Amino acid sequence: MTSRGAGSKQPPGERAVLVGLVTRRSRSVDPERQLEELAGLAEAAGASVVLRVVQERAGADPATLIGKGKAEQVARACDETGANLIIVDNDLTPGQARNLEKACGRRVVDRTELILDIFARRARTHEGKIQVELAQLK
Repeated sequence: MTSRGAGSKQPPGERAVLVGLVTRRSRSVDPERQLEELAGLAEAAGASVVLRVVQERAGADPATLIGKGKAEQVARACDETGANLIIVDNDLTPGQARNLEKACGRRVVDRTELILDIFARRARTHEGKIQVELAQLK
């Protein structure tokens, strides 16, 4: 279950749970508006959004971004909705992505990875495909 790198294209028909984190620094941004935009990106990548979850914390959890309790809640929600993908609106470190995948038992991608996946699907020229792959590797 890997979520990073060039081979992370989403299979068609995935059911996604969107997750957003609101912290003291990000309170000025409307989380619902952010998740609405993320839903549009998810649909452009071929996923159907089945649930949206917002976590409010003072700061990001270094292990999972959203904290252990919220990760367990997201895992239960995935079970209930049949979701097989979690899309996080915030940037994840590789460790956070791994820990969240382990906690939830689902593939996890962040906003940046989702956008790169969309570009990868739409790249037509050899040069364009190489540029997307390079960006994914970075």
